[in-house]
Amino acid sequence: MATTDPSPDTPAPTQAVPQAPLAPAEAPAPDAPSQDASPKVRRRTVADLNRGVETIKAYLRTLPVTPGVYRMMNEAGDVLYVGKARNLKRRVANYTVPAKLPVRLQRMVAETVTMEFVTTHTEVEALLLESNLIKRLMPRYNVLLRDDKTFPHIMITRDHDYPALIKHRGTRTRAGDYFGPFASAGAVNRTITALQRAFLLRNCTDSVFATRTRPCLQFQIKRCTAPCVGRVNRAQYAEQVDEAAAFLAGKSRDIQTRMAQAMMDASEALDFESAAKMRDRIRALTAIQAHQDINVEGMEDADIIAAYQDGGSTCIQVFFFRGGRNNGNRAYFPSHDKNQGTAEVLAAFIAQFYDNRAAPALVLLSEEPDEQDLLAEALTLRAGRKVELAVPKRGDKKRLMDHALTNAREAHGRRLAETGSQAKLLAGVAEIFGLEGPPARIEIYDNSHIQGAHPIGGMVVAGPDGFIKNAYRKFNIRDPKAAGDDFAMMREVLTRRFDRALKEDPERTTDTWPDLLLIDGGEGQLGVAVEVLAELGLSDIPLVGIAKGPDRDAGRERFFLPGRPPFGMDPRDPVLYFLQRLRDEAHRWAIGGHRQRREKAISASPLDEVAGIGPKRKKALLLHFGSAQAVSRAGLADLRAVDGISDAVAKIIYDHFHPDG
Repeated sequence: MATTDPSPDTPAPTQAVPQAPLAPAEAPAPDAPSQDASPKVRRRTVADLNRGVETIKAYLRTLPVTPGVYRMMNEAGDVLYVGKARNLKRRVANYTVPAKLPVRLQRMVAETVTMEFVTTHTEVEALLLESNLIKRLMPRYNVLLRDDKTFPHIMITRDHDYPALIKHRGTRTRAGDYFGPFASAGAVNRTITALQRAFLLRNCTDSVFATRTRPCLQFQIKRCTAPCVGRVNRAQYAEQVDEAAAFLAGKSRDIQTRMAQAMMDASEALDFESAAKMRDRIRALTAIQAHQDINVEGMEDADIIAAYQDGGSTCIQVFFFRGGRNNGNRAYFPSHDKNQGTAEVLAAFIAQFYDNRAAPALVLLSEEPDEQDLLAEALTLRAGRKVELAVPKRGDKKRLMDHALTNAREAHGRRLAETGSQAKLLAGVAEIFGLEGPPARIEIYDNSHIQGAHPIGGMVVAGPDGFIKNAYRKFNIRDPKAAGDDFAMMREVLTRRFDRALKEDPERTTDTWPDLLLIDGGEGQLGVAVEVLAELGLSDIPLVGIAKGPDRDAGRERFFLPGRPPFGMDPRDPVLYFLQRLRDEAHRWAIGGHRQRREKAISASPLDEVAGIGPKRKKALLLHFGSAQAVSRAGLADLRAVDGISDAVAKIIYDHFHPDG
């Protein structure tokens, strides 16, 4: 793969593409918001479009006719769009004929001031690179899959004589058998509980296992055979593990048949206690299968992806089937232009969804995506085995797809209802606080500390679609004089937030600027915020302080605005509930950051401050002396006696704890 114009650092995510048509060159339009744009995105003119076309034409002279990936960037260096092509020169040339482009792409061309290219050996390689860059750079004009959390799995550990049955999320660095994915942590937890009842495997950590002297509660409630204290030998426990692994791998019928036969044998031998235990295990397995919403006989590993589009937005439902079991489903709402069709959105979703995970052997789709054959080839290459993309037309698989589409349609309806409710609440906020219009971005600030210790400031962000969690920020308070002083802490947080914003975007052209600041506090906190913004020349940003009412009762909050007397709201007003929820989220975020900082400080060791002491030497010292305090009292001769501690290092440690000699 050849590369030209290396990629810049990853920019901050931006909102969906604006859709207003281009304004005439002689009369540029004002900064009026369009339906899909932030109010602060400058409306482009025909002159901008012509300049963008000339910029693109300049690259055509040197572009190859090979496959590759191209990036279009604006004057701030943000990546606007990432695309792939079988023939780079031919594909990019399409952007030089704006009359054939939709309005969305005309606006993109008008913003383009530079481009970057990466050539690849094949179009499949270009598709893989494109999906990776889209997820990393989050370009404004691409279809974006914003929810990129890893899915949880069930893991049977294989690095211990008595393997454990645990939940796992993240990279697979530990030796073990992994089963999944599952749609949610709740689905994993429920399955693990049922599997413990059926196979009686431990779920404790290795350290707890090593220190047990008697059976724990799991043994008492018949969810473990207590291998930690020898209630079952290694061979017997290994048989339990093999049965669990076989069940998770899809051999449930064989396992149940074997258990049923064992129950009958125990009953015929008049061993009714053993028969009863086996009966309970069979019931637990049956319970796992009974909770499946819908199943298809003979389908082992598959993903079912159904897309429903209406009103310019799309909901995509993904169902996970592994080992013949339904592991749950999850709804996605990718960000895209309202004029993009389902096939185009579905293709972009599939490429990004499987960018960091291998696809199963079969992926069922509600309709054919754009470039289906190319997608299948790319997924096959990434997975290292054949992956089939198919649209079921009849039978059980079609029935399953209809079920997934119904779920997608219902989730889409719920999302629209929530969005409409949110819009009404934002309109109410604008009316109560005298704003020019419903705020597209509200920033809420709160501080947390305990008597000045581990102070932290928190910022949460909300908009028309709810909380924007990737925009949340935490501020470790740097000024020691500010610790414990709520006013000084708020001053530092707001100064740092908006001083940086001015450096990164002095023209305030992006959607990262708030339309309303909500400060958790009364008149004093509000006064600090007013002073900070005035010092930075930002006095046009609306500010509101929200203070708890008498006796800190919810519903009796007082609101403070510059130049207005404080006031309250009807305790039953939905807008008040909305503002309380914003305040509570900021409070939760700040307290969470404070607790993390406090726990980190508690777990810190005095050895961390000694120069030249890494994890291995720290471990050797603690194993030798038993505690950091004992290390601090040790003499030079004692320190030299520790494995891995040289004379020079021993002298460094001793001098650190005995600065006066």
